Order: sequence, then structure tokens, then C-alpha cells
Amino acid sequence: MKTTIEVKDHSVSGESFRLEYDEQLHMYVTTPKPSEEKLPSYYASENYISHTDGRRSLFERMYQIVKGITLSRKQKLLTSYLPQKGSLLDIGAGTGDFLEYAAQKGWNVSGVEPNEKARNLAEQKNVLLTEDLPEGEITYDAITMWHVLEHVYDLEEQLVWLKEKLSREGVLFIAVPNFESFDSAHYKTDWAAFDVPRHLYHFSRKSIQLLFEKQEMKVVKMVPMKFDAYYVSLLSEKYKTGKMKFMNAFWSGWRSNKKAKQTGAYSSLIYVIKHM
Repeated sequence: MKTTIEVKDHSVSGESFRLEYDEQLHMYVTTPKPSEEKLPSYYASENYISHTDGRRSLFERMYQIVKGITLSRKQKLLTSYLPQKGSLLDIGAGTGDFLEYAAQKGWNVSGVEPNEKARNLAEQKNVLLTEDLPEGEITYDAITMWHVLEHVYDLEEQLVWLKEKLSREGVLFIAVPNFESFDSAHYKTDWAAFDVPRHLYHFSRKSIQLLFEKQEMKVVKMVPMKFDAYYVSLLSEKYKTGKMKFMNAFWSGWRSNKKAKQTGAYSSLIYVIKHM
């Protein structure tokens, strides 16, 4: 395992950052870490797709189609653990599509999204999002973070907050990229899921287990996100070659998922987490 990897911000700034390996937690940390005041500037791009509902290109149209498929799968996963449904908090809710869908299925939904543009798009779907995490003694039956934990500024503070806000019988659903996947090894420093400096932390399966064990919580299941291997490979092809080579990306994504059937090291995983 390399202790230091140098990675470029391909999306916005063109700056280079280091990934420093934390041997105790089996994860990488982006260095230098931008200040909280500067960090939002690295999201200031029309190409940051989770903050838009764009369908301008074939890539964006494909993204929106896949997003529609995954909304149903995510909701079914939640319901498999919480058949009575109940209160749901989605952190990093983007433009509100998941909460809109979950509300239609009977969940009592609320959400957090720091980006004003995304919150305004969500409001057009009658999904009202707050800018900051809720305070007070309220707890939730389900808390979701779909590709958000890698973005949070203070990881330990966030984990403590999650433990406090998840009801005793509640379930936490965390989706993050996995740097131990085949597509990560294949694309190396051009792997799109490094996405520095927006991704401040880079997790393995072991790191997620260790981080939540420190909070007296346990991972009860890992669920693969197979579409992510194709999506990440397509972006990685663009970073590597300057072009979205669809056939190359499909081949890399397919090989990543095939190898992960034996190893479990999918490009992205959903971790289902409960109190111990």
C-alpha cells in the first residue's frame, strides 16, 4: 500500500493534492485540506452533476436514467430493514430526488444540503432542505448519506453526530467509493472517485468498520453499487485520455464488478450500520 499518492483535481482547479495513508484506519486523507471557507469554491462548476438536474449531454442523460433506477433500489433497501418506515433524514440531499421518491412511498422525510443551487431545485419538487444539520434532541429511524461521508469537513464530529441522532433501533445507510476496487487499481491517480479536494477522505471496507466500531456501531451488511463502476470508469477515461471512451469504460466497469464478485471490493458500497 502506497503511503502517499499525488492526485490532480481534474474537475475545477487543476491543483494537485496528496493522499496520505492512515495505517491505523486503513484509509487515505486528502492533504493539504482546504479551509472551510475555501472548500465551497471547489464545487463551483456546472459539471458538478449532483447539484444539477442537467440533461445537456449523453453522459448527463445517462446519469439521470441510472439515478432513477437507483432511487427505487435505495428505498427498497431501507424498507427491507424498516418495513414500518418512519422518519428519514438524508444528508447531502442534492436536488432532492431521493427524498421526493421516499416521501411518495410513505416516509416522513427531511434533508440537509449545503449547496444553495441544489436546495432551490429541490424546493421546486416540494422538498424543503436545510443548509445545516438539525440540532436538538430529535432522532431518526433512518439516516442516509449517499456519497457524502467522503465530503464532510470534520469526520469524527460527523460520526459522533450520527450516533446521537440515530434512534436506538434505527438504521444508518452510508454509500462511499472503495479505493481497493479493481477500477481504482486500473486507473491509479486518474481514478475519478478520488475527486480531490471535494473528497477529503478515501475509505476501504476495513476503514468504515473501524470508524464506526469506535462509535459502538457495527456494519451489518455491505451492498454493492454496481452502476458506479461504469460511471467512475467513464469519468476516469476522460481524465486519463481527454475523451469519454465508452467502450473502454464499459470494459473496465464490467471487469471491476466481475472481480468484485469474488473479492467483495466493489467500486462503491452501501454500508448498513446499526447500534451495537
